[in-house]
Amino acid sequence: MAFRFPRLHGTRFAVACSLCAATGLATAQPVSPELQRFRDIYKELIEINTTHSSGSTTKAAQAMQARLQSAGFGAGEMQIIEPFPAKGNLVLRWNGDGRKKPILLLAHIDVVEAKREDWKTDPFTLQEGGGYFTARGAIDDKAMAAGLVSVLDQLKREGFKPQRDIILALTADEERGNVDSNGVRWMLNNKPGLLQAELGINEGGGGELRNGKPNVHRVQVAEKLFTSFTLELRDVGGHSSLPTASNPIYAMSAALTRLGAHHFPVKLADVTKTYFSRSAQFASGQLAADMRAIGSGQTSPALLARLSRNPAYNAQLRTTCTATMLNAGHAENALPQSAKATVNCRILPFDNPDDIERQIRQVLANDNITVQQVSKPTISPVSPLKGAIADTIEQLTKEMWPGVPVIPFMSTGATDSRFARNAGIPMYGVSGLFFEPADLRIHGLDERVEIKYLYESREFLYRLVKKLAS
Repeated sequence: MAFRFPRLHGTRFAVACSLCAATGLATAQPVSPELQRFRDIYKELIEINTTHSSGSTTKAAQAMQARLQSAGFGAGEMQIIEPFPAKGNLVLRWNGDGRKKPILLLAHIDVVEAKREDWKTDPFTLQEGGGYFTARGAIDDKAMAAGLVSVLDQLKREGFKPQRDIILALTADEERGNVDSNGVRWMLNNKPGLLQAELGINEGGGGELRNGKPNVHRVQVAEKLFTSFTLELRDVGGHSSLPTASNPIYAMSAALTRLGAHHFPVKLADVTKTYFSRSAQFASGQLAADMRAIGSGQTSPALLARLSRNPAYNAQLRTTCTATMLNAGHAENALPQSAKATVNCRILPFDNPDDIERQIRQVLANDNITVQQVSKPTISPVSPLKGAIADTIEQLTKEMWPGVPVIPFMSTGATDSRFARNAGIPMYGVSGLFFEPADLRIHGLDERVEIKYLYESREFLYRLVKKLAS
């Protein structure tokens, strides 16, 4: 997972009573047998190292396959696809009665690296304390992977009969991006029929806590496109005692300064307008007025300038490109022979990447700087949040967290949903898992999740899958 929720700012927040208080899910109390079963699945998955350097998603896929077999799924309903060593993917297809088209349940089981010497505890041993589970993958993305396995486990044992095929895909190498071994990318390119569905559920969304209570439930319906450019400027160099006007460091610095001051054009889509209009309730004064104006499609230079001062809002409004790496010179007593920079861009899904590259070249305003795109971005259209999926998410949110609004948003990072959307599968990042924004440790040290909200997320996923499949 590589995304960041745009944090809401304001003085008035909607709050809701916790499901925990209503259902007795507090960690101080004994959990139900079903939640204990989920906890066991979660613990087993967490404690299988699935990092790229030393782990194996194949082992994790095999463990989850065994769990699902014990629930009653047959060997013919599941397969492990391992196109690369230790990069296995589990795909289960539970046939429905055909009244509805298939639904895809997607979660990646690889995790980012975690060094034992950096962590307070072993990152691959599930720790429980203070109301939290702590481990690498505690959230990203083994919370959702274990939740989906647990949900299908329960539905199968309950004798549930789906009206549509349910496809579960637990996949490899999401954290490594566009690599060949990325499970979703590989299957859609080589075995597209395995994952084809009317719609899909994945990571990428999530709820925000304020003062320990659910405040807003976000659904990811779009994500920005990721690409980087390498910039290079070369010169003959020379002795540092004889400075020249063609010093590449100065020229590259000037070009990057121009790029840093450049604002790409604002482009509003339905997802952007809906995000701002629904978020206005959490703000006050000028900010609330600006959000409502953007939500209704109104713009003005002053309004855009005010919103753009907030990096999260700015990233929702426009494509952004920023310098992330710089390297120049070869000796302290020599004029530099080259200056190199890396510029990372997060492109709006409704912008043309080729136009963005042309704008970069224009803004750099130096024909001697070579610009090379590192990799082509994966086109990722917007998923429409309407119809049964929108109604179901709204209904379940109202049931479980009364008063908490559902807000569709565009993530500024990347998930595997971009590959599925590009293959024609509308994807929705929604998990029912709530976080404190200041304590979101995804990809960081001592990654942790509040147990109470992990259990609520699992209940949300159970209700969501059951409703969408019946």
